[in-house]
Amino acid sequence: MLIQKPMLKQVLRKPDYLFEVSWEVCNKVGGIYTVLATKAHYIKTDFKDNYILIGPDFWKDKENREFIEDTELFKTWKHYAAAEGLKVRTGRWNIAGNPAVILVDFGGAYYHQNEIFQNLWDNFQVDSITGQFDYIEPALFGFYCGIVIESFCKYYVKNKQTVIAHFHEWMTGAGIFHLKQKAPHIATVFTTHATVLGRCVAGGGWPFYSRFYQHEPEYAAWYFNVAAKHTLEKACAHHADCFTTVSDITAKECRHFLYKDPHLITNNGMDSGKVPKRPKFQQKREAARKIMLEVASALCDETIAPESLFVLITGRYEFKNKGIDVFIDALGCLNDCSDLNKNIVAFICVPANHSGPRKELQEVLAGGEGYHQAAGVLTHGLWEESDDLIINNLNKRGLNNNPSNKVKVVYVPTFLNGHDGVFNLNYYDMLIGFDLTVFPSYYEPWGYTPLESLSYQVPSITTSISGLGLAVKNLPYNEQNGISIIDRNDYNEEEITNTIKLVIDEYVNKTNAEIKDVRNKAKKLSRFFLWESQLHHYKEAYHIALKSKIARG
Repeated sequence: MLIQKPMLKQVLRKPDYLFEVSWEVCNKVGGIYTVLATKAHYIKTDFKDNYILIGPDFWKDKENREFIEDTELFKTWKHYAAAEGLKVRTGRWNIAGNPAVILVDFGGAYYHQNEIFQNLWDNFQVDSITGQFDYIEPALFGFYCGIVIESFCKYYVKNKQTVIAHFHEWMTGAGIFHLKQKAPHIATVFTTHATVLGRCVAGGGWPFYSRFYQHEPEYAAWYFNVAAKHTLEKACAHHADCFTTVSDITAKECRHFLYKDPHLITNNGMDSGKVPKRPKFQQKREAARKIMLEVASALCDETIAPESLFVLITGRYEFKNKGIDVFIDALGCLNDCSDLNKNIVAFICVPANHSGPRKELQEVLAGGEGYHQAAGVLTHGLWEESDDLIINNLNKRGLNNNPSNKVKVVYVPTFLNGHDGVFNLNYYDMLIGFDLTVFPSYYEPWGYTPLESLSYQVPSITTSISGLGLAVKNLPYNEQNGISIIDRNDYNEEEITNTIKLVIDEYVNKTNAEIKDVRNKAKKLSRFFLWESQLHHYKEAYHIALKSKIARG
């Protein structure tokens, strides 16, 4: 293993300017949003407004609650950029610390895409020829971000000042190539949070772990039709001044699929300031449970007991990779048990192709009568409900909220952003109300959801093949309490299902004192992964990038 050891005893070089580029700046899509949004105010403490995040401007004149426009921020440069044909908006990200943000309108790149992609092939062997729209759009965005950074630095940065541009995931990485050609003095960092091929192979039905080294990268890229994404990601890893990833598990993927060892691991962290203190913590927990009880009661056409066990699974709609399949099977097994001493209410919060909140449910929640009108499992309608894997597997297991069911299900196919029309709470204000979370992932490079759960004193279940699960297993044994780590491989779905069932059943039978103890242990465990103790990895990455840039002249 070539992962660089920590350089805590060295004096680390710090750039004068730091740009951080992501598809998820002011754009909540997945886990990278959480990475950036939770650590931003720590970075801003060091850099002030010399720390600038760059994201796509999808909204333009439409309202974006994440973005607070400030037309005065970098005003003189914007005139200069406009003269160069760049369309940008400046402002603040509406998160803790309110860091500076540049949103990029990259629509003009489409007029030059043939020229851009030809350049990427000629100079960096990025094969864009088979790329579809889900490749073309982010690749052009990343490339334009490189142009924006070059423009900003020409205007503001003085000769002896150092600059780092940090690009997250292949979706932004094309900016690395522009900077290497047009602004080689700017050091670059590239972080992959999950390799393109890792996600495809794991989710595509191929045995991922037992035959890992048998998966030939170029063949897999062709088979899954992701050659463009794969070659872009591989080139980014090789041409960035510093290449990082988020876990040892993903580092293994990088070695095999990208032919490149990361310089170091940049573990993800949590922001301790996001979790409310008592008594506000208890108030928020009670508020969350109140609305969850109301929604569950409406969907089940009966009054759900307040002491019911509330269980959650959430994440991207990757039915196998996120372990949604084995979670539903475990719920089915629990529902078949005759000796459960309390109801279980399982929330499946997985964004899908929904058509908005169900009107009949909204009417019941607003004080209307007749629960039966809102009965079902869905809080929001689905456009193609008959083809939905979650719905079909719930039906297969008989999890339809019949009165005889001991396990009730609430399927929430939308982002919990505080404006969903049913709960109207953000994700964290909902999470605080749960008793247990389950994330039995088959493919999980890191695992933010169980870490968030622990920080809110909600015990969790994860697997040994998630980045977080592996990191926790490396802690002293007595520090692992608060989370159940299930050993998972390519072929033990039935064992996983049974283990989830047993862990939930065990939790159902815990006394109040035992529940209090495990909740406290969950909180204690989360403190090992706060940003305060993880940020030094990023500082090391910036040191490596600057040192590499200086060495190359």
